[in-house]
Amino acid sequence: MNRIDFAAVRHPRFVLRFRPLRPKGSSLAFPCNDRGCVDLDALGDGMLRSYLYARAVIGAEYARPSVELSLR
Repeated sequence: MNRIDFAAVRHPRFVLRFRPLRPKGSSLAFPCNDRGCVDLDALGDGMLRSYLYARAVIGAEYARPSVELSLR
């Protein structure tokens, strides 16, 4: 069984970024581990809704997400 260390997500070094497919769209980013796993329980209600929405519209509104270093 793979174990995911979400303790590092509290001070994220990585984000899972969804880039918009449309020029005027804005990207969304969520704290994750180095493999792109997001701790859904740690997201607030608004962020959770945004994350689930972005995942649901991959290919229509957002490109496949990428794991990036956090700028914070």
